[in-house]
Amino acid sequence: MCCNQDDRAAFMTRWYNDAMNIRRVSERSKRDYLQLLLLADEQEDMIDRYLGRGTMFALDIAGKTVGVCVVTDEGDRVLEIKNLAVDPAYQRRGLGRALIEFIARNAKGTYDTLQVGTGDSPLTVPFYEACGFVRHHRIEHFFIDNYDHPIVEAGVLLKDMVYLRRSL
Repeated sequence: MCCNQDDRAAFMTRWYNDAMNIRRVSERSKRDYLQLLLLADEQEDMIDRYLGRGTMFALDIAGKTVGVCVVTDEGDRVLEIKNLAVDPAYQRRGLGRALIEFIARNAKGTYDTLQVGTGDSPLTVPFYEACGFVRHHRIEHFFIDNYDHPIVEAGVLLKDMVYLRRSL
C-alpha cells in the first residue's frame, strides 16, 4: 500500500535530517563550490566581494555537497547571510531552512541579529519570511548599479536589494 504525499514528504524530511551533515569549509576550498555559489549570486566578481571575508558552510547528503551558505560579520552583533544555495535537484526539501537554522543556532549568543539581503523576488522573500525573517530596509537600484546584466528571477526584473532580519 502506497503512502500519501504528506507521508512521503515527512519521510523524506526525516531521511534528509538523518543523512545530512553541515560542515565549515576551509578558506582554500571555498572556490571549489563556485558552481553552487553562482546559483544564488550569478556574477562571480560579486561573490568575490564577500567570499574572502565570509565563513562558508557546506551541507552534504550521503557525502555529496548539495548546499552552501556564506555568512559575514557586519559588526554590531549582526551576522549576514551573503549566499545561500541548494542544488536544484535538492530544492524544496527543507535544506535551505536547515542551513539557516544551523547558522542561527550557532550564532546565538555571539550575534543578536541574522540578516539577509536579496532581490525583491516572489521566490526568495517569502522563503526568508517563512524562516522567521521580517523586512527591515532596502537599497534602491542595487542590482541595476552593481551587476553587469539584468537579473531576472521568477519573471521579475530585480532592481532593489531587500534586507530582512531575524532576531537571535
